[in-house]
Amino acid sequence: MIPLPLVNHRVGRAAVTCEYRCGDACFHEVPNTSDNPYFGDLVSRRTALKAGAVVAAAATIATPATTAAAAEPQGRPPRGLDFKPVAVNTKDEVVVPEGYEQGIVIRWGDPLFPGVPEFDFDNQTAAKQAKQFGFNCDFAAILPLDPLELTGIMVTNHEYTSESFMFRGYNSANPTEEQVKIAWAAHGLSVFMIKRSLFSGHYKAKFSRYNRRITLHTPFEVRGPAAGSDLLKTSVDPTGRKVLGTINNCAGGVTPWGTILSGEENFNQYFANAAGRNDPRLTRYGVNGTATTRKWERFDKRWDLAQEPNEVNRFGWVIELDPNDPDSTPVKHTHLGRFKHETANVRVADDGRVVAYSGDDERFEYIYKYISNGKVKRGNSKAARRHNMTLLDDGTLYVARFKGDSPASEIDGTGKLPSDGKFDGSGEWIPLAAGTKSFVPGMTAEEVYVFTRLAADKVGATKMDRPEDIETHPRTGTVYCALSNNSERGNTGKEGATEPNPRVKNRHGQVLELTERRGDALALTFNWNLFLVCGDPADPNTYFGGYDKSKVSPISSPDNVAFDRHGNLWISTDSGGALNGLNDGLYGVPLDGRERGHLKLFLTVPAGGETCGPVIGERVITVCVQHPGEVDGASADNPASNWPDGGKSQPRASVVAVWRKGRRQLGEIG
Repeated sequence: MIPLPLVNHRVGRAAVTCEYRCGDACFHEVPNTSDNPYFGDLVSRRTALKAGAVVAAAATIATPATTAAAAEPQGRPPRGLDFKPVAVNTKDEVVVPEGYEQGIVIRWGDPLFPGVPEFDFDNQTAAKQAKQFGFNCDFAAILPLDPLELTGIMVTNHEYTSESFMFRGYNSANPTEEQVKIAWAAHGLSVFMIKRSLFSGHYKAKFSRYNRRITLHTPFEVRGPAAGSDLLKTSVDPTGRKVLGTINNCAGGVTPWGTILSGEENFNQYFANAAGRNDPRLTRYGVNGTATTRKWERFDKRWDLAQEPNEVNRFGWVIELDPNDPDSTPVKHTHLGRFKHETANVRVADDGRVVAYSGDDERFEYIYKYISNGKVKRGNSKAARRHNMTLLDDGTLYVARFKGDSPASEIDGTGKLPSDGKFDGSGEWIPLAAGTKSFVPGMTAEEVYVFTRLAADKVGATKMDRPEDIETHPRTGTVYCALSNNSERGNTGKEGATEPNPRVKNRHGQVLELTERRGDALALTFNWNLFLVCGDPADPNTYFGGYDKSKVSPISSPDNVAFDRHGNLWISTDSGGALNGLNDGLYGVPLDGRERGHLKLFLTVPAGGETCGPVIGERVITVCVQHPGEVDGASADNPASNWPDGGKSQPRASVVAVWRKGRRQLGEIG
């Protein structure tokens, strides 16, 4: 363990990252000003008799399975995690454990189609960028094309553009039209084939019939109960059923039927001239400015709310893309609600219905669940896929309400564990809408889907510390949610500490375990606990699943989560240097047995970069390295990083593959 001084999260992250990524969200008023109380506080104020009844009822709900696999002998690493943790650092490189190798899969600007020129930083065009790998890769997925996983289809999100790192001499007050069009083409997603040899884990991008770019000009079909709503109609699309493009795509997931889900996150920052409209619905979504940072409104009226007031309502959805069919039209699913989706991930219930979980990635926002009415059709045929791609269009949308089982007086805002030794409790899923039926007084179903945040406010959902990636364990079904941070918690006029969010000025975040009642994905009640309370393990108010903190790695701002085939949890971080300016990384941690909570740092990314989209294979791990070198004072005219190409090159967001030497499996013991 390396003791680390804690620094302010805002100080850690570069100002330019805040500006381009989320429109300086941390420096604006928190959009959620609702006064819905934390349910745990209500419970703590009841009589002891009533409180006892609540605890007795909660006891009937299953607790997280912590012994699903046989415990490993103490001191011996669990399968999949037999590596020596890397040291924390500030290097301008990807650092991997001893005995591992790495290679670049693809970089910003690499061509995806035959005949497309190689990337030339000083000679970019929108036409070329639309055929090249986009900017700032985030989520990634690999769909294997053979049993040995030598080939596959990779899909990546391109979350946002950082124009001052894309163009020399960039003038943010007066960008050129071509610069704006390049940025439009650099957003979206990339789909491409990857291939490696039997003797190496080094995947490389290849041309293929699967290759495709999704940009801000790709047509999307709007589906679900809000499709065709007046709230989605514009002068260009009077039907409210067709949208051009997707934006600020953060994390995502792979469905059981082989399609990709992707969440549209910080869409609010792209829309200008909201200030004069005096619409509280816009304010609730953080749409409140005049001119935007990127000035897109100068070149296309759809980014100007004064001219197209409904265009903003056409973003903030979960999209679905079929990577097997490059000619297919991607979909925006309105039944999953509209907010700053970090992601959406699907599991199949025992009866064949599907359940999707999604978090709203902003301070004091909510966690959502969707249950379909239809059931999965088995098989990989086109007919089965077409059917399964409709499952997210007909069901019921819910939002989570949490309650803790400790007295409110024991949740003091420091992160000190309550007397029962853990932050835990129970909760329920509150229905918002099903098809055309609204369960929220004063709101129609269409309004619930388009203004989901307002609906969740009305039913008293629990405000969380930036819900990020949410994934279900492939064996136990336990739900894991990364809660990144919330430096506003406990500030004047803001909600204070609650048991699921136990620290004020929470700079380092936590990881939540949620177990549905009796392990049933369709259940409407659950138990929860905090598996990790992140930060410097030398801080007495951190927690690592009960494991000896002198043996764990420091971690801040968990962002994405994934699982390996042994059931271990992997966590990538987006701290912006919140732990003493140290680089972000990818961590592995066991979830059961004696090693539960033994968090180990597997790799780190270059300074200024973020670790995104981990894919944990049997022999290869891939991660996306987003915005390397994006630190204060840096730009294309003054680069702070030369990764990955070295020399005097400009930094380029890239996908990296990591594998163990000697054709051995990742983390293999022995």
